[in-house]
Amino acid sequence: MRHTLPIAPQFYVTAPQPCPYLDGRMERKLFTALQGEHAQRLNDTLSKQGFRRSQNVLYRPSCSECSACLSARIRVADFQPSRTQRRIMRRAAHLRRNATSPWATEDQFTLFRRYLDARHADGGMADMDIFEFAAMIEETPIKSRVIEYSRPAGPGERGHVLSAVCLTDVFDDGLSMVYSFYDPDLVDLSLGTHIILDHIAIAREAGLPYVYLGYWVPGSRKMGYKAGFSALEIYKGGEWQDLGDPAAHRAELHPLSMDPIAEQVARINLPEARPHRD
Repeated sequence: MRHTLPIAPQFYVTAPQPCPYLDGRMERKLFTALQGEHAQRLNDTLSKQGFRRSQNVLYRPSCSECSACLSARIRVADFQPSRTQRRIMRRAAHLRRNATSPWATEDQFTLFRRYLDARHADGGMADMDIFEFAAMIEETPIKSRVIEYSRPAGPGERGHVLSAVCLTDVFDDGLSMVYSFYDPDLVDLSLGTHIILDHIAIAREAGLPYVYLGYWVPGSRKMGYKAGFSALEIYKGGEWQDLGDPAAHRAELHPLSMDPIAEQVARINLPEARPHRD
């Protein structure tokens, strides 16, 4: 008899720590290990339910004070750039894209340090050294790519100069932007927005329906820019839905909006393992 069994990972919860998106609140995460022969299918399945990857771990916010972190993705077929986004694409048209395997380089780390020092000097990654950076890029049990963007050399420079980098996972239904960083001096190029726009173009070329952006948080200035992309969906109430009016999601900031962890785990859909024969 042939039958299938669900992949049954163990789920855990982190200790509370200060939330990086909403001042004065505490954050905790529901997480599970991402490893073994079923890693890709587990990642694909849980990512459709609001989980994100960090090296060999899948996690989803599970805070006791609110449920404001909502996983966001763009429907590639329906996306239409705004006038401002079209200007950004034109200004950054001279950048050269290069997709590589997930392998860390000294040039990447130098750019990463400049980005952190300028934009997130007091963030959780501020003390990362080159070994931790290499682990972030290289420790992936699934299909991942590093997308590099470089500009033509200026006076006193040679070749093309690395300007932006994005660690990107490839799902069965889209691209997931795990982490991106860029030259903080190239403010006029709006590189953060350009990277997203280019990933939409990559997904369209590959026939993939979605670009996953991580979490959108109502009321957070750090995450507000994501609401500026058309065809944006959020994972809320166990399903993907159009963002609509961002102000309509303020209720997620209420402490009664989060279900008990046991109920959250019970509702997680797991992929099935390969068929077995008795």
